[in-house]
Amino acid sequence: MLQKWSDHTGSTTWKTSFHEQNDEQDEQENSFPNLPFQLWNVSKFGSCADAAIVGLMPPPLLELQSSQRYYCSVTIGKDSVISAYRLSEDRSRSLVGAILSRVGTATISTISSFSSIIWRREPSPTKKARPKPQSFAKASPLTCVKDPPRRGERLTLSPSGTLAAVTDSLGRILLLDTQALVVVRLWKGYRDAHCLFVEMLTKKEKATTSSNYYGYSKNDYCLCLAIHAPRKGIIEIWQMRTGPRLLTIQCPKGSKMLQPSIRFSSSNPSYNPLEVYLLNGDSGQLFVLNQHMS
Repeated sequence: MLQKWSDHTGSTTWKTSFHEQNDEQDEQENSFPNLPFQLWNVSKFGSCADAAIVGLMPPPLLELQSSQRYYCSVTIGKDSVISAYRLSEDRSRSLVGAILSRVGTATISTISSFSSIIWRREPSPTKKARPKPQSFAKASPLTCVKDPPRRGERLTLSPSGTLAAVTDSLGRILLLDTQALVVVRLWKGYRDAHCLFVEMLTKKEKATTSSNYYGYSKNDYCLCLAIHAPRKGIIEIWQMRTGPRLLTIQCPKGSKMLQPSIRFSSSNPSYNPLEVYLLNGDSGQLFVLNQHMS
């Protein structure tokens, strides 16, 4: 769908007239389908600073089996360090509400049609109807961790979604098992920290900067957590879940860790590891943390 839109946009020229631009946008909206989406309200435990859907989960107990799927969502915010919700695809909260919504819509449509026949109003120019706001689907709270005055700041999800790193306002980093909803590890003394998951080579003798860096398989890598502590001026690499610290890198002030939203593909059929880049704040150079291990 995105490729179709890109090809259509690239084949057309820019329009100088405002009306021509609107006509072009209407044609595009008619030619491309709408993406389905769901909305959930996850503010039961307070405001939400960051959130992620971590995967599918089984339906609640004593509930009839249905074809709809349930998702697990983890949120962090000011009032709760960690909160978890079961997200349902069902938008209707009750049978009565569903009946009233259908009956009310049909009644309003009938009244408007009858009034137009009586007063015989002039037909107004047809305009494309804008989609109505979608109603919230059901979000059931599962658990909540409150520890005032701490508040959650950043949430980082692992590639598989089974682990999440949460940083709070008082320098603590929590490693959350998103399937069991249990904190399995804790780091202290990392204020203003930034975390990213990275895959490092397991055998030190293989971790070189040679041209065979992309010649390894997935089994040669282990999942790690890169923690950037700007106040300490270091980046630490910790092996997951309870492994040791594998690497410590000194970095100048103003350095940042970066990670692409997708993995870069290559012509080599070997496995592409999840990489983390270090942007040097002084020189502006970009380094790959996966190649620093020796």
